Amino acid sequence: MENKKNPKADLNKRSLLFLQLGLIAVLLITYVTVEWKTYDKSDINLAQLNVDDLDEDIPIVELNTPPPPPPPPPPPAPEIIEVVEDEEEIEETIIESTETTQDEEIVEVEEVEVAEEEEEIADVPFAVIENVPIFPGCESKKNNAERKKCMSEKVSKLVNKKFNTELGSDLGLSGVNRIFVSFKIDKNGNIVNIRSRAPHPRLEQEAARVIKLLPKMTPGKQRGKPVGVLYSLPITFKVED
Repeated sequence: MENKKNPKADLNKRSLLFLQLGLIAVLLITYVTVEWKTYDKSDINLAQLNVDDLDEDIPIVELNTPPPPPPPPPPPAPEIIEVVEDEEEIEETIIESTETTQDEEIVEVEEVEVAEEEEEIADVPFAVIENVPIFPGCESKKNNAERKKCMSEKVSKLVNKKFNTELGSDLGLSGVNRIFVSFKIDKNGNIVNIRSRAPHPRLEQEAARVIKLLPKMTPGKQRGKPVGVLYSLPITFKVED
């Protein structure tokens, strides 16, 4: 027997959809039924509603906010520049003529004396000094040549007497030994700037020690003025083997 129904009109194909829709509808009806509430109007007493209770004092919370900063100072007023009119009178300089006339008296100018600066004379060697230093005991000598000779003899005599000649043998020296000594007799007659040169430092020290024993002298003069005089003295001694 052939099925005469239209395949499109078969509801069995949509049975699952209808089942889901039915379940959703049942759930909605159940939820509404459970949540539905009803109130009895006699239980509500409008007279007991106290509206005054709504006027409850709400505490005000005060926040300690810092005060606003002071406003900035106003800008300084601009300086007022006063314009002063130039009314000052300028005195003109009058250049007078320096020419003289016959009626004017001519004043004679006295001679102006120019003070000459004192010339400083450098140290002079003993051999060419005009007036040699005077060694104590040579004052009686009359001329410059005799005073030179007297001074040289006095210096040599003192050195021969005070110099330690045994120092050469103590130092192991032999033969002839020469020491060259130089010093200056300053403007006041004092012995200064002693220098010595010898084969051994001990001999140099001994020569300087002896020269320091020379006495103070009358200073030498050049062109009539006291000057420093340079003196050189060679010392020679022989060490016996």
